[in-house]
Amino acid sequence: MKDVNVPALAVFVLFFLLVTVMGFLASRWRKADDALHLDEWGLGGRSFGTWVTWFLLGGDLYTAYTFVAVPAAVYATGAAGFFAVPYTIIAYPLVFLFLPRLWSVSRVHGYVTPADFVRGRYGSKPLALVVALTGILATMPYIALQLVGIQAVLDVLGVGGGENANWFVKDLPLFIAFGVLAAYTYSSGLRAPALIAFVKDTLIYIVIIVAVIYIPLRLGGYGHIFDAVGQKFSAPKAAGSLTVPENKQWTYATLALGSAMALFMYPHSVTGVLASKSRNTVRRNMAIMPAYSLMLGLLALLGFMAVAAGIGKGDKKFNAQLSVPQLFEDMFPDWFTGVAFAAIGIGALVPAAIMSIAAANLFTRNVYKEFLKPAATPADETRVAKIASLLVKVGALVFVLTMDKQAAINLQLLGGLWILQTFVSIVGGLFTRWFHHWALFAGWAVGMIYGTWEAYDIASPATKHFGGNAAEIPGIGELGYIGLTAFVINLLVAVVLTLVLKAVKAPEGPDETRPGDYSAETGDDELKNAPEPVSAH
Repeated sequence: MKDVNVPALAVFVLFFLLVTVMGFLASRWRKADDALHLDEWGLGGRSFGTWVTWFLLGGDLYTAYTFVAVPAAVYATGAAGFFAVPYTIIAYPLVFLFLPRLWSVSRVHGYVTPADFVRGRYGSKPLALVVALTGILATMPYIALQLVGIQAVLDVLGVGGGENANWFVKDLPLFIAFGVLAAYTYSSGLRAPALIAFVKDTLIYIVIIVAVIYIPLRLGGYGHIFDAVGQKFSAPKAAGSLTVPENKQWTYATLALGSAMALFMYPHSVTGVLASKSRNTVRRNMAIMPAYSLMLGLLALLGFMAVAAGIGKGDKKFNAQLSVPQLFEDMFPDWFTGVAFAAIGIGALVPAAIMSIAAANLFTRNVYKEFLKPAATPADETRVAKIASLLVKVGALVFVLTMDKQAAINLQLLGGLWILQTFVSIVGGLFTRWFHHWALFAGWAVGMIYGTWEAYDIASPATKHFGGNAAEIPGIGELGYIGLTAFVINLLVAVVLTLVLKAVKAPEGPDETRPGDYSAETGDDELKNAPEPVSAH
């Protein structure tokens, strides 16, 4: 068992206790008149302004896994690991085009989930159901990876017990973190992660700014860092390179584009947007969110610093996911190591809470209310959502405890592929009613089957199946991101079948939305006339 870093652990626990107290007190923050309503528990009363939304989305999108995995990818592969930087730069101008429309129509009709919108736009229960189930499916491994991030920190701190410890010693700290997360999410709903996100994002900015100044000073400057990285990736049989090789440029570009398109298809991303109090709040946030892309670029450089610091050098079994936590422990004073680890740990709790709430909203609105109890009251919905949020977290915990970390990473990559297949139904529906709902259902099914099958056939040194996310693009011959290829096939199927179904005059479901709904702002007649709070159907 590794020696416990007592000072770092003490600081880590102090911050953990702080956010725990904040999580429970959050139920009194902006307290609702009727807390037993999904608008309140699941969307924070739809009342968050620009800065709360900015911190909430930042806490939601930039997770512990981001903190650990992005520099780990740079550490292991070099330039290829930087794909996350251009993808976030692409994402915000892209979603600026459609998220305000989604906010407006959702506020007018009381939609809580993207599947609610699909149900209202196309009048199709089956299509809304598969959008909801895809969201839940894609979110589960994402929550699991947040717990993996906490595990990585605990292992480096010395309280994870190491791989050879008995299961109780090894996993007890994770159980404690899980229990606290589950309790304050159940109690306070979306208000808890929204409040804690202030602490999480502040800590992350402090840690990264200190890291990019202090660590290079200890390592002899950036010149020495890049020299060390150049030596590593120029060595014979090196696993990566300082530039993206020509045969991987299509992969790099398609992965960045596909990831950008998928980012705000995740239900937890949409939840943060729908919790905003106005359309202009959404627009302002899409304009200022790129500040996180700057932070992400600096974060990625930590992977190069880990190389220069000799983290894992000579250890063929070293887990690259531990490169940043180990770098922090080796480079920082013990007390600041605790601050850095607290940033990662809290960076896991915030998104895990939002993800579980988003998945619970999907189950409650689009499975329970739609198919099991159509007469459910708002109080019934809230109670079911609270229970569902607990079950989602239990599922993620079981996943982490029973499967290895590589399986969790592989399934999260699959999650991005899966959620991208909802893009046509959601984003297409925000601009046109032209698509037929059965064509969209067929396109979704073909994209899901093709993408999953292609990913299944990819092996890696660590796993026999689902070992990567790139395969040959049909008709081009280049290696590209499977999720984006599946999306293109999905779109083509939806277009062709829509033409066929319209030609045979197949009946279409009713559209409960109107053109003015998509541009409604607080104070407009569409919103003045909407009951508060409104129900989805």
